[in-house]
Amino acid sequence: MTTLTTAPIAPLLARLFAAADEASPMASPDLADLAGEHERLMRSKTEYLGFYGRLKDFPLAVSREAGALLYMLARGCRARIIVEFGTSFGISTLHLAAALRDNGGGRLITSEFEPSKVARARENLTAGGVIDLVEIREGDALRTLSTDLPETVDLLLLDGAKALYPEILDLVESRLRPGAFIVADNADYSPDYLARVRSPGGGYLSTPFGEDVELSMRIG
Repeated sequence: MTTLTTAPIAPLLARLFAAADEASPMASPDLADLAGEHERLMRSKTEYLGFYGRLKDFPLAVSREAGALLYMLARGCRARIIVEFGTSFGISTLHLAAALRDNGGGRLITSEFEPSKVARARENLTAGGVIDLVEIREGDALRTLSTDLPETVDLLLLDGAKALYPEILDLVESRLRPGAFIVADNADYSPDYLARVRSPGGGYLSTPFGEDVELSMRIG
């Protein structure tokens, strides 16, 4: 029995994933004008605030498989300190916080710029009984994650604006301990990030995982 597979988190995640399955931004008539611009906007380093602001009512959740991977990695490396870029409704955050709880405690620092999503994430984390493990930093992660990070980070999740993955890694990299994991969702939209973590001399061992995730480990 684990925190992830028992109440209150297990039934909460089941409801959140079911709601996410029914919520498709590109199927929304209000966002039809984004269809032709989606690829460009996902790769933009300057238009992400407006783009993701228009998606504020959608969970943009990790997959169930990616959520399970996050929990297993955090448990397997006995993570105590986790940093997350992109909280959204807190689905990935719940998986990571559940792992911290089962590891005996710790601290999860997560960043989200959309106030309404911060409120929903806080509600979900409270309902899941793990809000005490989570520090939600509201605002642009280029600012919120640039200061006051712990000396050592065991796991980094990148699941915000894809084009900013290299910049967020810059902010956290010096804190990543040898053996720390980096999970990057939809990393195909950030070719610069992929080139960096896949470079033989870049200090990482990296491989695609499933259809959407790049899984990397800090080796240097």
